[in-house]
Amino acid sequence: MQLNSLVAQIVAAPNFDHFSTVEVRSAYLALNEDKTIDPNDTRRFVYTELLKLVNKGWLKKSVSKKKEITSFIKTEMFDPDSIDVIPEKDIEKKRSASLSGTPPLDEALTERLNRYKNSLLTGLGEAEEYKRLCEQFPELKSALQPKYNEVREHNSKLLGSIKAVENLI
Repeated sequence: MQLNSLVAQIVAAPNFDHFSTVEVRSAYLALNEDKTIDPNDTRRFVYTELLKLVNKGWLKKSVSKKKEITSFIKTEMFDPDSIDVIPEKDIEKKRSASLSGTPPLDEALTERLNRYKNSLLTGLGEAEEYKRLCEQFPELKSALQPKYNEVREHNSKLLGSIKAVENLI
């Protein structure tokens, strides 16, 4: 069974017996040299690695009844010497190789930005029309107001997305 070297190092520690995915993730982030990795992606990655150990019978998965928090406990079968470690440099090679097949980042972000801007323009036109309809037909205001509010909220979210992508570019 192959396991990430940092995850193996953390889990194999003798004082590390009853732990959660978040605890392993925190240790992983602290030990990892790449400080730009996303904590959410790392948590999912660590959970996948821990499930490998559960499937092998080396860890037992336990879910608390009150808070439904998943924790892991080493079993008698746990054998840190039998873990086949994947070196970090091999993981980086795979990651960079998979990224090279994708379109350039700037191009993808610009395309996304344009989609968001087009959606925003459509939403602004829709909101203006609802406003004009309310003014022209006051009796429809109670039916149109929720739709108008929904479009405005959607436009606000789009503005946030636009700002985030523009900051990246």
